[in-house]
Amino acid sequence: MNNKTSEKTSWLKGLFKTFSPLPKTREQLTELLRDSQHLGLLDPDSLRMIEGVLQVSEMMVNEIMLPRSEIIVVPKDAPLKEILPIAIKSGHSRFPVIGENKDEVIGILLAKDLLNYSLDEDYEKFSIKEILRPVVFIPENKRLGILLNEFRKNRNHIAIVVDEYGGVTGLVSIEDVLEQIVGDIEDEHDVEKDVYIRKHKDNTFSVKAITPIEDFNQFFGTELLDDEFDTIGGLVLQGFGHLPKRGETITIEDIPFKVLRANNRRIQVLQTTLVIKKD
Repeated sequence: MNNKTSEKTSWLKGLFKTFSPLPKTREQLTELLRDSQHLGLLDPDSLRMIEGVLQVSEMMVNEIMLPRSEIIVVPKDAPLKEILPIAIKSGHSRFPVIGENKDEVIGILLAKDLLNYSLDEDYEKFSIKEILRPVVFIPENKRLGILLNEFRKNRNHIAIVVDEYGGVTGLVSIEDVLEQIVGDIEDEHDVEKDVYIRKHKDNTFSVKAITPIEDFNQFFGTELLDDEFDTIGGLVLQGFGHLPKRGETITIEDIPFKVLRANNRRIQVLQTTLVIKKD
C-alpha cells in the first residue's frame, strides 16, 4: 500500500469512527460530510466538490445543456471569410457544422484548425470538409457521470444533444459537466474575477449574480430595492420563483434579465440589455 492510499484509508477510517451509525442513504452521507466539515475534517472547497460529484451522478444532460436556440453553428458551405468573423466574435473553440438546418450536424470545426488558412490570402484553397472532426450525439436523458467518463475516454470536448426523434435540442461540453463539480470555470471570455459587470455591444452586459444590488444601481442608474436581498442574483431568483436554467428570461422593474450560466444550486451569470439611461 502506497502512502497516498494509506492516507486516504486512514482519513476514511477516522471519518467513519467519528460518526455512528454509518450512512445508509445519499442524504445521510451528505449530512455526514457536512458535519465533518463543521468539525474541520473537510475544508469547504473539498466539501463542495464532493457534493458536486454526488449530484452529477444523478443529473441528466438536459439539465445543463446549452439550448438549441443559443448554439453558434457554421454552415457547411460557408466560405472562410464568413467563418472567421463567427469564430472571432464568439470566442468559442469548437463549432457544430450544419447542413440544411441545426438538425443536420455533419461535424465539429475546431477554431485552431483555421489558423493555417487564416494567413493564406487565397481563401479558395479552404475546404471545411478536410478539417471537420467527428460529431458525437447523445440523448437528453444521459447521466452526467456517464458522459464525463465518455468524454475522458474518447477525448471529446463537446456533444450534440438529441431528442427521441433525432432532433437537435442542445449542446453540452466537458466544461459544463466539470462546472457542476468544481464550480464556475472562467476563461478569457468570461467576466473577470474582480469585475462584476462587463459591457459587450449594443448595450448588452454580462452581470455576475453576486453583484451587490447597490453596485448594480450605481452602474446603471437604476433603483432596484435591496431591502430583502443583497445581490442581483438573489433578486432575480425571487422573481423566477424557482432555480432557473440557462436561457430562461425574466423582466424585473422593466429590466430584462437572461440566465447565461447556472447550475442546479445557483445562478452564476446574467445578461441584461438596458435602455435605461443614467441621469
